[in-house]
Amino acid sequence: MDTAAAVESVSTDTPPSDNLREEYQGLADQVRKYRFAYYNEDAPLVSDAEFDELYRRLEELEALHPELVSNDSPTQEVGGEVSAAFTPVEHLQRMYSLEDVFSLDELDAWVRKAEASAANIAPDAKIKWLTELKIDGLAVNLLYRNGELVRAATRGDGTTGEDITHNVLTIKSIPRVLTGENIPAEMEIRGEVFIPSKDFARLNESMVEAGKAPFANPRNAAAGSLRQKDPEVTARRPLSMYVHGIGAREGLAAASQSETYELLKQWGLPTSPYYKVLESYGEVLSYIAVNGEHRHDLSHEIDGIVVKVDDFALQRALGHTSRVPRWSVAYKYPPEEVNTKLLDIRVNVGRTGRVTPYGMMTPVTVSGSTVEMATLHNQDVVKAKGVKIGDIVVLRKAGDVIPEIVGPVMALRDAQDPPVRDFVMPTHCPSCGTELKPAKEGDVDIRCPNAKSCPSQLRERVFHLAGRGAFDIEALGWEAAIALTQPAEPQVPPLTSEAGLFDLNIEDLADVRIERPKRVKGVVDGTELVPYFYSKGTAKKPSEPTATTRKLFTELEKAKTQPLWRVLVALSIRHVGPTAARALATAFGSMEAIRAASEEQLAHVDGVGPTIAAALTEWFAEDWHREIVDRWAAAGVRMADERDETMPRTLEGMTVVVTGTLPNFSRDEAKEAIITRGGKASGSVSKKTDYLVAGENAGTKLDKAESLGVPVLDEDGFRKLLDGTLAEEGTALEEGAVSEEGTA
Repeated sequence: MDTAAAVESVSTDTPPSDNLREEYQGLADQVRKYRFAYYNEDAPLVSDAEFDELYRRLEELEALHPELVSNDSPTQEVGGEVSAAFTPVEHLQRMYSLEDVFSLDELDAWVRKAEASAANIAPDAKIKWLTELKIDGLAVNLLYRNGELVRAATRGDGTTGEDITHNVLTIKSIPRVLTGENIPAEMEIRGEVFIPSKDFARLNESMVEAGKAPFANPRNAAAGSLRQKDPEVTARRPLSMYVHGIGAREGLAAASQSETYELLKQWGLPTSPYYKVLESYGEVLSYIAVNGEHRHDLSHEIDGIVVKVDDFALQRALGHTSRVPRWSVAYKYPPEEVNTKLLDIRVNVGRTGRVTPYGMMTPVTVSGSTVEMATLHNQDVVKAKGVKIGDIVVLRKAGDVIPEIVGPVMALRDAQDPPVRDFVMPTHCPSCGTELKPAKEGDVDIRCPNAKSCPSQLRERVFHLAGRGAFDIEALGWEAAIALTQPAEPQVPPLTSEAGLFDLNIEDLADVRIERPKRVKGVVDGTELVPYFYSKGTAKKPSEPTATTRKLFTELEKAKTQPLWRVLVALSIRHVGPTAARALATAFGSMEAIRAASEEQLAHVDGVGPTIAAALTEWFAEDWHREIVDRWAAAGVRMADERDETMPRTLEGMTVVVTGTLPNFSRDEAKEAIITRGGKASGSVSKKTDYLVAGENAGTKLDKAESLGVPVLDEDGFRKLLDGTLAEEGTALEEGAVSEEGTA
């Protein structure tokens, strides 16, 4: 529900205290400061989430104490101000902001209120909802007279904007002259200028190469590009636009927003391909859910969904407040970007020796989880992002994606104490002291060549081999991998090579200690050594293996029975992931056959190729690598797959892609079913794809299959394909559709 509803039950008879007045004034000043930096300087000082939180607190105080509200309150204004650097121009019709809601409960309350108001105006009216993506860009107003673009302006304060005509004329997607029939004599077109996601990354790289500060996000890049004094600079920026509304118009015969969109499209204006007119609120919720799940598959950034009453007559009847329309609302997705302090940049040594910088930050909550570390990939990425140790940085975590440092908040750099400093890549491995070198000449990545003895590489390999794509040993997590390979000194590690993993005994781990923070009455006071695999034990109760330790040894026994492809993945051979491992296991059937194969024979396997073949040959040339395989085999790890000669090769020569969620197949089970029947389980759709199997939330692969004319199957069709009965029963679904059990 909205803020006013949340507090309307609170008595406002008591006048605000001096402390509350002081809080209110401070909040108002902060919001003005941050809004000016965002709209006028294109250099936000706080994240959107932090700004929204401050703004909502301001609204809450004003709802509790209306006497605090003045005409210059930030809540009474539309948005930005007009910069003195550009000529001010008045819009023919005011440009409003949108009311934001931040939860489905708040959206539900807004929809109910709009429906109730509409019912009072037109009892028989049924609202249709025009639902579209909320693009994270800069709002502009285009004025066309007799089909010719005569002026372009920013929104400004809603009444007066900045004249940016010369810059807008450089945007290729915005027509100077409209084409077609029945073009109005005069009309204002509202839209959002943005930079596509892929182009934004390239733009930031070019900014850093030119010695300039990178943009924090695509919205700032778009806004900064439109506010250039030199249109030639704007012309070099990859700007695009989608229209999302219409202001003053003369001679436009359209009854609804969606009808107008179709007309604008016919006249050559860029309209979004993503909008939909929906008949019910339930459909609106589904649209929000689907786009929330696939928001990063889009060509541009979004931060929410806009819901509008489609009918113009009903829009006019519902009207506006002083700041927002009553017929439109913006549902904002949970924030994926926050600001935090970059405390340090350190390096991690991976399982193949690659040395990767990562940022250590003040812990912050983003996308529902607390984050204090984020990868920076390599030294060139650190340079490209323009970050320095001590910066306030923009941190992004999109859903389940690994946290990413987007860039610094440049406006706050000079205020940091102590001053920010540059990151310097180490020349020697921080784990074993070996001199770092590029894997090959000209390679941007540097590596520790001491693969056999580097403790960090061993730790990472042990952690990797326990992963779900390898042996799937749940009890062997990150901390357990550290305890096995890097226990507290002066202990000797139980593992000095992964070769000994399956030779471990539970008794071998009794004395393993790790260092953990020591807490005294909840307060950290130094560190202490504690047993990891055994309980602490007392005089009355001797130390014994924990339940997790017992589970570890149970899972180690189970891991010995895993199929050959998982063993290959567990070996950490460079470039050999699950897809290549499956192909190798299918082609050769045993580890012995793979070891005996020539590089040419390996490269000939579909899905392997020369790069992976060379990596395999090089890996098996090392004595200590072969020792891993031999000791695992001696310990009972399965090194050959049992061939089921009775399994029909119904998919021989076929390429099948599986996407989405199938009710009765996991992704691995579906791939296994394809491979064991002679088919190729590919991860991407192309013209060579024979079938796409689509479950729920199929996403962009389904779109591509439909565009290429690739037959699409649901789970029932997939089963018939596996059985070899698909062709005779004709269950390939027409035009890329899937059944009700799948996704349309």
